[in-house]
Amino acid sequence: MLKLTILDGHAVNPGDLPWDDFTKIADVTVFERTPANQIIERIADSDAIFLNKISITEEILSACPNLKYIGVLATGYNVIDLAAAKKHGVTVTNIPAYSTDSVAQHTFSFILNFTNKVCEHDTAVKNGDWVRCRDFCFWNSSLVELNGKTLGVFGYGSIGKKVTEIAKAFGMNVICCTRTAKTGMPEQVSFKELLERSDFVTLHAPLTEQTKNIINKESLGWMKKSAYLINTARGAFVDEQALADALNEGKIAGYAADVVVEEPMKSDNPLLTAKNTVITPHIAWAPKETRARLQKIALENLTAWMNRNPINVVS
Repeated sequence: MLKLTILDGHAVNPGDLPWDDFTKIADVTVFERTPANQIIERIADSDAIFLNKISITEEILSACPNLKYIGVLATGYNVIDLAAAKKHGVTVTNIPAYSTDSVAQHTFSFILNFTNKVCEHDTAVKNGDWVRCRDFCFWNSSLVELNGKTLGVFGYGSIGKKVTEIAKAFGMNVICCTRTAKTGMPEQVSFKELLERSDFVTLHAPLTEQTKNIINKESLGWMKKSAYLINTARGAFVDEQALADALNEGKIAGYAADVVVEEPMKSDNPLLTAKNTVITPHIAWAPKETRARLQKIALENLTAWMNRNPINVVS
């Protein structure tokens, strides 16, 4: 029977989604987390492995000659040395487009947090401000209506497209910046124009050498002082110190992110104490329904590979 090892199963399945369907086709061992110095000993005799954020290097592949399949439990696969995998005859697959709906939903939870100030006013009410109020209502800061505002979408893949659909339902004007024009997409503009015109900018492009640190001191200077930046894609899009400086100096209105450059977040990250930030711990992909979809695709990937007809192959 195929020997399958899951190296960091806790993130995908902290106990609410059983691995039962996998145990029907393989001898499965699940580790909640795996430190780097235990990877080789845990997968030395495995035929296949699943992982999320565990790095697989040439050294590891050389030490594990039985290994023929790596299933990445995510869309991004930069943790795998693909050249080494190809050299060792190891098939690598990923999970594309499983989190489109949940990430788009999370994006708008950030936008609505900035416009409606729900958390801020809930805190005020529970601190007794409404009880002491002389009027039937109060607000601590200005509220914003989305209708008529401009949303700039950087990257127009499946998530960017879904975000656009939601934005239009709110009556927003949408512009986008993307490498490849597509039928029916919103007005396409340069990155500079996207930042200059948008009331909200949301990042949904792939992380490449060209997009790394694309949000920097210069590009932040193109944004309106009243504009908000949303990042549910990759932390490395952002020069975090430059962004923290811009926030503290009032050069943009706010920043919301589900990702940072180094995760888990470090205590000295400048965004942790920057003004007008909202940060969640990389959970846009984490609703139970989304993770169940991920597991289903992972099973399909493994089964297809076992049947010698692999799908979602990246190497």
